[in-house]
Amino acid sequence: MIENIQKDIQTNIRKYNQELVNIKPQEMLTWGYEKFDNQFAITTSFGIQSSVLLNMVNKLHLQKKIKIFWIDTGYLPAETYYYAEKLIEDLSLEVEVLQSELSPARMEAKYGKLWETSKESDLDKYHELRKIKPLENGLEKYNISCWASGVRSSQTENRNRMKFLDVIRQRLSLRPLLNWTNKDIFYYMEENNLPAHPLFIKGYSSVGDWHSSGPDGIETKGRDTRFRGIKQECGIHTNN
Repeated sequence: MIENIQKDIQTNIRKYNQELVNIKPQEMLTWGYEKFDNQFAITTSFGIQSSVLLNMVNKLHLQKKIKIFWIDTGYLPAETYYYAEKLIEDLSLEVEVLQSELSPARMEAKYGKLWETSKESDLDKYHELRKIKPLENGLEKYNISCWASGVRSSQTENRNRMKFLDVIRQRLSLRPLLNWTNKDIFYYMEENNLPAHPLFIKGYSSVGDWHSSGPDGIETKGRDTRFRGIKQECGIHTNN
């Protein structure tokens, strides 16, 4: 039945995107759950804006009904691990941690510190090992047909071309916050009394791994502070 629903959506993806344009993010999450039941999931990085989507899941009482995947590279800043524990407790979340089959030490012994070479191909390898493969393994394990994330169109050139519903690596990807602005994020967090990521106070508007993130500067802001400016995407939200 799920396969038939997925095939139907892939066939009518334009029509569904027209419907999704006119509904709120919370309604999109409900739509995903009603369409896919236990084969619907969301992903989180416990980054700067992650509390928004997680709070919506909590308010909809979906946190025990759908899978919540945290892709932990093993290289996150200490502040992110602290923040994750706080949100998990505050929002009563049940989170499954997805990690690479290679420990950080083993990966470095085998491939070196891939983030230090300034080569895009090495960053691609790093992201494949520590982010993309762990995510795909989790999606495959639970036969997930559709996964939602908190990406927004203003973040990167790639995301500016995204639709609310699209296909990524043979699975449907739902983006409830796609058209939200920084102000939308700020006011939602303020209205719902959500804690800010500790690094936000230190000038970070985007945070990933400790070695590939930095605070906003005069010339670089947002996703441009990531990966030493070599690339904007980690590969999770692209087909390549």
